[in-house]
Amino acid sequence: MSKNKIVVPEAKKAMENFKMEAANEVGVNLKQGYNGDLTSRQAGSIGGQMVKKICPERNKSFDRNYRWLDGHLKTISYTYTVTA
Repeated sequence: MSKNKIVVPEAKKAMENFKMEAANEVGVNLKQGYNGDLTSRQAGSIGGQMVKKICPERNKSFDRNYRWLDGHLKTISYTYTVTA
């Protein structure tokens, strides 16, 4: 049972268009309706392209100042990477 459900029914058409656009960008030919003949690699490349477009920033760094004693300031750097 899939947990991927569209909460807003009006968004279904937009998600279909988004999926078709992502498939076109990675060179996979999708047809309307069921696409059970796709390989796992093709389906994964479509999903991966969609994630890349939704989350374009893969690495992020930021600093924050941490004051641990009066008059002493220490800068802490954070870096994270999003992997799919």
